[in-house]
Amino acid sequence: MSTIGYKDWAVDMADVGAIYPFQGWEVAMTVVGVAFWIGWHIIQFRSESAELEAARKSGDPEAIKKAIDRY
Repeated sequence: MSTIGYKDWAVDMADVGAIYPFQGWEVAMTVVGVAFWIGWHIIQFRSESAELEAARKSGDPEAIKKAIDRY
């Protein structure tokens, strides 16, 4: 199976271009990668915000204030 279009390597290596798979997909893969990265950060931010909000609402505010003032 050849993803670069060569069936045989018995060619003039000066005429050979890129030899990595999926040539021509660099821009599309970069866009998908950046979109995934930004999406992951958005999901992570929302998840952590919800977790921190739940932690903030749990507990007795007076007991927390006393504990903080004690130190």
